Amino acid sequence: MFDFQIVSTWLHGLLTGVMPEWAAILTESVLVALLIITLYAVFAIVLIYMERKICAFFQCRLGPMRVGKWGLLQVFSDVFKMLTKEIIEMRQSDRLLHNMAPFLVVAASMTTFACLPWNMGGHIIDFNVGVFFFLAIGSIGVVGILLAGWSSNNKYSLIGAMRSGAQIISYELSIGMVMLTMICLTGTMSFSDICQQQADYGWNILRGHVPAVLAFIIYLIAGNAECNRGPFDLPESESELTAGYHTEYSGMHFGYYYLAEYLNLFICAGMATTIFLGGWAPIYFPGLEGFNDVMALIPGCVWFLGKTFFVVFLLMWERWTFPRLRIDQILSLEWKYLLPFTMVLLVVMALCVSLGLTF
Repeated sequence: MFDFQIVSTWLHGLLTGVMPEWAAILTESVLVALLIITLYAVFAIVLIYMERKICAFFQCRLGPMRVGKWGLLQVFSDVFKMLTKEIIEMRQSDRLLHNMAPFLVVAASMTTFACLPWNMGGHIIDFNVGVFFFLAIGSIGVVGILLAGWSSNNKYSLIGAMRSGAQIISYELSIGMVMLTMICLTGTMSFSDICQQQADYGWNILRGHVPAVLAFIIYLIAGNAECNRGPFDLPESESELTAGYHTEYSGMHFGYYYLAEYLNLFICAGMATTIFLGGWAPIYFPGLEGFNDVMALIPGCVWFLGKTFFVVFLLMWERWTFPRLRIDQILSLEWKYLLPFTMVLLVVMALCVSLGLTF
């Protein structure tokens, strides 16, 4: 498996050879920021097109077909149209908070996006408390949503924001408990260590057997709720609240929320890949040395993206299969069923690890 740290070390040595240390670090930071922004935009376009085609497939339609071959340029034309739209400001709104809210949501999304371990040695942000950092930064997005609803001076926006806040804060508990369950298995909160451990000993979903599989299923349910996606898309239910918390937004301010929604979907899937499906680690079978050698030749980033898009498909499948729930049903599902069950799972996983019942 190729270690990307070789490239980063070579680049750092090259830059420090022609400029001072501080200038080299500043240049590397700018390059990494540009890379994150580029990947953020590219994945958003891919995910929007993917969702439209998958939605069409489930509804026995063709989806976008007119702009470009197989509708490949449809998303680009929509983005261009959104860029040219006027940003309208409401007279009675709190303009400072109203304009700041979309940037808060995107900033939180971008920071969590940088936590994903793309390859061996290819992580951008990696701490020994990486899981804790991921959960802490991810919760900042709720502030942007609540600010959007409150500052719009619109009752529909405020109701949507309150629903979203209640839903996201509730389901964050289940996601945190599921992550804690897998930390029990791995014994570390560093994403790079979690991936390396799975490369050495096998994927966590196989090592943790029944508790890990159940934790993965709960993560998929709670992840869709965390991203405000169907069947948990009550905060922006168009039949009741027009467009939810971003009703009063237009132009690229609305585009930022749209962008963050799809990237949060990718981040949710990427974290499931990291914690359960080995991250960048290839699949190995004991005794099949030839097969394992071939799998090791495939770059880690290809493994990571392949697994992540598979989880994205599962999340989209969930969205377009189940009908929308009521707000009381959503909160009952979390507080009465998922949260108690994840607590039991945590205890079961701790017992399995302490008794040596994991692989």
